[in-house]
Amino acid sequence: MSVISKFKEALICLKAGRVTLPYPAKANPPPTRFRGRPKFDAAKCIGCAGCANNCPSREILVFDVCQEIRILKYLGRRCTYCGRCADVCPEKAITMTNEFENATDRIHDLEQHLELFMSTCQRCGRCFEEPSPLEQLMLKGYRFDDLADERWVFRSRAYLENAPVVQDIDIQFDP
Repeated sequence: MSVISKFKEALICLKAGRVTLPYPAKANPPPTRFRGRPKFDAAKCIGCAGCANNCPSREILVFDVCQEIRILKYLGRRCTYCGRCADVCPEKAITMTNEFENATDRIHDLEQHLELFMSTCQRCGRCFEEPSPLEQLMLKGYRFDDLADERWVFRSRAYLENAPVVQDIDIQFDP
C-alpha cells in the first residue's frame, strides 16, 4: 500500500461530500400522513372496545369493573403504529400523532389509561346496539383483560351454558 493510493482514496472521500443527516441537532418534520404513537381522547371515547379487538399486537386492554365502568389501557410496548385502532374507532377518539421518538428508561411512560363511565340506555339497559346473531354467538359476557399482569385474555360464556362440548370426528387411518 503506497502513500499515493491512500491519498487518492482520501480525495475520493472528500469529494463525495457529507452524506449523514444532522438528525439529533436538526430534526426534519415527519411526512404527511405519518403514523406515530396513537393518542386516546377520553372525552370522545364511547368504550366500544373496537380498538382492542382489532389491535394486531394486543396492546390495548379492556376491563369492565362493573356494567357502568370500563377501563381501557394502552400499553405501547409492542405497538407498530399500524393505525388500525384509529381506523376502526367510530367516534375518532384515537388519533395517530407525529411522535416517534419514544425511547424511555421506564416502560410505563408509554402507557395511556382511560376510565370510562358507560351510560346505559334507560329502556333496555344496554350500552350499545344489539349485535348481529353471528356476533352474539362469538362473544358473551363482559370483556375481561388481565390488567395486573398486562396481558390480553379472552373469556366468554358458551351460548348454551349447560351443553356439553362437541368433539370433532376422530379419523382413523388404516395401516
